[in-house]
Amino acid sequence: MCLYGIFVICALCGYLLGSVPFGLVLTRIAGYGDIRKIGSGNIGATNVLRTGNKWLALLTVLLDAFKAGIAAYVAAKVIPSQDFYFLGLGATTNIVGSLIAGSFGVLGHMFPVWLKFKGGKGVSSAFGLLLMTNWQIALISLGVWLLMAFTFKYSSLSALTAAISMPIVSFFMLPLVYTIFYTAIVILVVAKHHANIMRLIKGQESKISFKKK
Repeated sequence: MCLYGIFVICALCGYLLGSVPFGLVLTRIAGYGDIRKIGSGNIGATNVLRTGNKWLALLTVLLDAFKAGIAAYVAAKVIPSQDFYFLGLGATTNIVGSLIAGSFGVLGHMFPVWLKFKGGKGVSSAFGLLLMTNWQIALISLGVWLLMAFTFKYSSLSALTAAISMPIVSFFMLPLVYTIFYTAIVILVVAKHHANIMRLIKGQESKISFKKK
């Protein structure tokens, strides 16, 4: 099989894995019904937290991160490492395949085929991709999220700030091919948060709460 055929398979497998709506599945199993009918209507961990079940929200975060992360990890291990030029940039085949698989995992979470392409905002899945492709930057982004979350207590602001830090930090630490993929993911994450951004501007965004309702 040609190299580009392998990349297509990486994209397809990553997307299908990312499309599994763990937040929706877990809340239904736990007896909370359709998570899309409460809070923001999102299937991500922040909305799962609105059920008051912290452990269920944590499990959702881990599984959503796992989706894109495992796709990136498997691609990196399966594809042989060979020098390769992607968009004119020097890289290796396994790195490009890993970034493609992981990025499409995030895309699948955001636009799952099973839910008529109405999915989550991609923050947890993006972190999973980052963790498997460069754990140092993943820790930096996590640190940014924690700092913003404890300082301002806005989940959306924390997520946006952490996401934006990804390509900025990678630009100084990694080959440019990483920054290209990370930037594409960040653009999608920011676009998915457009309603949150408007509420933040208006001072109407809800703050993080760990209390049961």
